[in-house]
Amino acid sequence: MESLAIKLLGFAAATCTTAAYAPQVIKVWKTRSTGDISLGMFLVLMLGLALWLIYGLLSGDAPLVAANAVTMLLAGGILVMKLRYG
Repeated sequence: MESLAIKLLGFAAATCTTAAYAPQVIKVWKTRSTGDISLGMFLVLMLGLALWLIYGLLSGDAPLVAANAVTMLLAGGILVMKLRYG
């Protein structure tokens, strides 16, 4: 595959996996209910996303950086609401 095709594939995958968090953010925002969300899972997820972001920055991988930066914002929002609403 040529480089542009590989980058487009990466951005498509990044869009799908990042957008998957949006419905959860919206649901938690509307209901203020986080009882079924695991705090431990979101803490480990945020650590993993931060490490992937650093890796993407160091390796110059734009799709990886974009996906993990946006996913950190979405998952971080859920984490903040989990801490705030219990």
